[in-house]
Amino acid sequence: MKLFKLILNTIPRPWLISLSYWVRPIFAFYLKGNKFTDPIDGKSFRKLLPYGYQNQRENALSPSTLSLERHRLMWLYLQEETDFFTNTENKKVLHFAPEQCFYKRFRNQQNIEYVTTDLISPLADVKADICNLPFEDASFDIIFCNHVLEHIPDDTQAMKELYRILKKGGMGIFQVPQNMELEETFEDDSITDKTQRTLIFGQYDHVRVYGRDYFDKLRSVGFEVQEIDYTKKIAPEQLERYALMKGEILPVCFK
Repeated sequence: MKLFKLILNTIPRPWLISLSYWVRPIFAFYLKGNKFTDPIDGKSFRKLLPYGYQNQRENALSPSTLSLERHRLMWLYLQEETDFFTNTENKKVLHFAPEQCFYKRFRNQQNIEYVTTDLISPLADVKADICNLPFEDASFDIIFCNHVLEHIPDDTQAMKELYRILKKGGMGIFQVPQNMELEETFEDDSITDKTQRTLIFGQYDHVRVYGRDYFDKLRSVGFEVQEIDYTKKIAPEQLERYALMKGEILPVCFK
């Protein structure tokens, strides 16, 4: 676990993405078993990989898709509660900082026009600043922006841009690392040391810890926000098998 923590905190994320394509099949083969199942690809393992920049979580990272708990939860929600995989309207989708577990699967879907964006990710079609996006108003039916806003100093401006480019009636899922014990989001611009940021914010490139007020901040720029605890709809044995975090909230936003 110490090795994984060292790798996460020292190797730049674009390098990790490139490296993962080589090492992922090795881990997937070595960890084959039947205790855990990744619902994204249906493969099962005797254990999952640890993950975490500060506090490592055991059985968090799927060795086959590289999905984390939040990815597997979102996949199940999209599959069971939306028409994302079955709609026939050719919806236009924008995906910020696209996760590998979703990237090829979304790219290969016939029913969506899939666009990815980020400043540094090698998987991004459009290199762009989330606070100043090069897209026209009301351009997208669906926007995924997961674990991005905690990196952005001016997250209010980023939220306004997300609202601007979403079509009326469109849906967005904007997950963030969130401490539900905090009533208000904590941020301190004076904390610039990477080690201190990791200790306080949980990751060296985070600039805040979101509290319960995150949902209201989204509402303040115009979004209708549903705070969905989808884990309540999943049987306890399935929560364990899919290695999900009980009580994790999906912020599903509409315009």
